[in-house]
Amino acid sequence: MKAYIFPGQGAQFSGMGKGLYEKSTEARSLFEEANEILGFRITEIMFSGTDEALRQTKVTQPAIFLHSVILAKTLGDHFQPDMVAGHSLGEFSALVANQALSFSDGLRLVYARAMAMQKACEMEPSTMAAILGLDDHMVEQTLKNIDEVVVPANFNSPGQLVISGSVKGIEMACEKLKEAGARRALPLKVGGAFHSPLMEPARIELAKAIDKTEFSIPICPVYQNVNAKPSTDPKAIKQNLIAQLTSPVLWTQTVQNMVKDGAKIFTELGPGNVLQGLVKKISSEAETMGYS
Repeated sequence: MKAYIFPGQGAQFSGMGKGLYEKSTEARSLFEEANEILGFRITEIMFSGTDEALRQTKVTQPAIFLHSVILAKTLGDHFQPDMVAGHSLGEFSALVANQALSFSDGLRLVYARAMAMQKACEMEPSTMAAILGLDDHMVEQTLKNIDEVVVPANFNSPGQLVISGSVKGIEMACEKLKEAGARRALPLKVGGAFHSPLMEPARIELAKAIDKTEFSIPICPVYQNVNAKPSTDPKAIKQNLIAQLTSPVLWTQTVQNMVKDGAKIFTELGPGNVLQGLVKKISSEAETMGYS
């Protein structure tokens, strides 16, 4: 069975999507539609913008979404997924690719999400850190003993977990996790504590936009971040998408469940190949490939 997976924030690079725009009439049309919807020429920033310009929240998230979704659409009959999943932001790409969401609605939601998250980040200084070489359970137990907001945010692969919380909480956690045996505890250059309780204002704002948006029954199941389980029910998909902002991304569990349910080949659609690397760490039997 074929699984298609879609990357999240951090995979952006200058020049992303340019080849698609130049080679495909369909891609060009979709990129121009996106420029119109967003009210600025995101294509100019994607194709030739600086790294700093690409890191703007209002650019990063829609840029990665557009790259992934337009890739899927230009594959035509070659895109025949049995199941899909996306990492954080990538879940929106997955939902457009499996026809649960229209292209225009998906882009509007991604932009609303980006702006809501930016606002939440500005309300309270917060950050994230990658913890390498320590058992997930040990990380979770250590965080429970810290008297600050700090939680597991991304279960990326066994021994690679990202934590999220207040600046002070992350500093304390990094020290304690190194003492507990972590090989490395690396603070990340991010604007805030994604997938933590500190994103609650953004969750409330995004919920309003999602509630107003029509979702359809998809052509195949989407394995969602909050529970790592397959869903085809539009109502459940909506609720899980809303909960995603303040819940951890269960990527390890998602890939494990997809493999258990028959996935043999994982194809990454979008910039970079980070997810392919994570899949290989999670399951030695899975094959990976990608389009970027």
